[in-house]
Parts: sequence; C-alpha cells; structure tokens
Amino acid sequence: MKKRQFLGTAALAGLSAALPAHAAAPAGPALLTVTGAINKPNRGKFDATRDVMMSKQKISFEQAHAFDYATLAALPAVTIRPTLEYDAQPHTLRGPLLLDVVQAAGAQLRDDTKLILRAVDGYAAAVTVAQARTQRWIVATQMDGAAMALGGLGPLWALCDADKVPELAAIPLAGRFGGAPWALYHIEVRA
Repeated sequence: MKKRQFLGTAALAGLSAALPAHAAAPAGPALLTVTGAINKPNRGKFDATRDVMMSKQKISFEQAHAFDYATLAALPAVTIRPTLEYDAQPHTLRGPLLLDVVQAAGAQLRDDTKLILRAVDGYAAAVTVAQARTQRWIVATQMDGAAMALGGLGPLWALCDADKVPELAAIPLAGRFGGAPWALYHIEVRA
C-alpha cells in the first residue's frame, strides 16, 4: 500500500471512530422516539413540520433513535402479569425491558439517570435507571397476546408489575400506575 493511501485510510478510520454510531432507520412507521443522552441515532434532528406533536409538547432534539414495531419486537421480551386498575383483573403484558430499549438507542446509563416517559396526550412521568432495573419496567407491545391499539392503552405502555413491587402494591389499585404512561411515544434520557 502506498504511504499516502495508507495515511488517508487511517485518517478516515480515525474520523469515523470519533463520530457517533448510526443505527439503521426503522422500516416501518416510528412508534417510539428516544432522545437525549444517546449515541446511536438513526434519524436526524427535530423538525417542526415532521414532529408536530413533539413541537406542541415543547420537545426538541439534535438527534434521536426511532423504533418501529418490528424493531421493538426483535428485542428480547419479558412477560408480566399485573392487576390493572381498569377492570381490577390481572392481564398479561409482554415487551422488552425499558433499559434494553434505551440501551439499543445507545444510552449510557447510571443508576441516577432519569428516563422521562411521555404519552401521546402529553402526560409525562420520570423513572430512574435504578427504579427501572429494580422494578423491571418494560415497554409493553402486547396485552393478553394481542398488539395494543392506539386509542386503548397502546400501542406501547411503559410499566412494571406493580403487584410485585412492595411500595406500589401498598398503594390502592387506582393509584398504582400513575407513573406508567400508556400510549408511550417518547423517552428522553437525562444523564
């Protein structure tokens, strides 16, 4: 190899190592967008025309990682069976762990990192990484064996099995899921 070609190749390799890793854009429509302290973006910065709902909710970002249903479904899934406040019955919810989702977006997580979970109606709740790990929060994509529809609790719902978390199980059923936004569409990682 010629010296000039070698130096040029080495310089490009060094430059690409310094740039953030870009993941593949989802093939289907984005259901979930992760922003904030991530290093695997797969879409560009906030665009007021493209991101109208985010604009109305005062969300802005320089880079993001978008997930479609297939990408979320490809992550390892876990199943929980909490009693839900809507009918006081246990239901089977399935989906990837919340921490697996944000790590797929390239989040570097510490126990005190906050994850701001936002629903389509603008409702937002925060959970720390330590809480998400200890309480085994998931991003549910299915309930009782079927995909959750928009207009119900879905298509995504961030929650844990409140029946198995002592501090949540001690709360009356009607208040157990106040920090668990259904119709989840955005997660901000605050390092």
